[in-house]
Amino acid sequence: MTRKAEMTVLADNAAGDPLENEWGLSILITFDGRKILLDTGASGAFARNARLLGEDLAGVDFGVLSHAHYDHADGMAEFFALNRSAPFFVREGVRENCWAIKEGKLSYIGIRRGLLKEYEDRIRYVSGVYEAADGVWLIPHRKADYSSAALRSDLYTDFGRAADDFSHEQSLVLDTEKGLIVFNSCSHTGMTNILEDVREMLGRSDVFAYVGGLHLYKMTDEELKAVCAELRGTSVEHILTGHCTGEHAYEMLRSELGERIERFYPGFST
Repeated sequence: MTRKAEMTVLADNAAGDPLENEWGLSILITFDGRKILLDTGASGAFARNARLLGEDLAGVDFGVLSHAHYDHADGMAEFFALNRSAPFFVREGVRENCWAIKEGKLSYIGIRRGLLKEYEDRIRYVSGVYEAADGVWLIPHRKADYSSAALRSDLYTDFGRAADDFSHEQSLVLDTEKGLIVFNSCSHTGMTNILEDVREMLGRSDVFAYVGGLHLYKMTDEELKAVCAELRGTSVEHILTGHCTGEHAYEMLRSELGERIERFYPGFST
């Protein structure tokens, strides 16, 4: 196998001068002759950054939405204006129904209302283990109940009446010459759970790299120590992270994992 993957971060909340930053995430991936756009951030910033980086989004073959939160989905209209043909794959559980407690108040954090209907001809709903291309899979979560993770992060659906079950979330997995690369933009259910999703659904545990936010910014030091211990026990060689991991959490992880973990930012490329 000679398939290699390259990635460029188009949007993230870390500073990336002269590129724009925002609370959101978008990553452009080149794999086996295809261009894949993972998420579109919270606005058109990802597209403006792409222009500055010399990346042509009109050449993207397909998009993938990691989950149905505004900071990953609300740039989709900008993408559809720039790229007239690429489908965007979303999990079958995607709805305009995600809520969170922010500053003590219940707030809507889902996809811009009306977007799913407006672009229904471009959006493709997928279920189960979906093979988007040769060696490219979209993986759901294997368990039905992630309520403890949702409540810990104050994430809800149904106008705040139910804990988020993350049925709208999926991992993008690439089969490269060095092993699997797993992309999960916020890792709400936990990185080790997501690795188990991949192992159970693909029957493989040879994950070479993991890319995405780890959603640790609300955790206590005791909880972070437990996460560090879990990640030390995995065989993943490289963890590239940013977005919702949190500065303090990243520093703790770096002290425990050393060069196995690296932080990304707008314009980061590897």
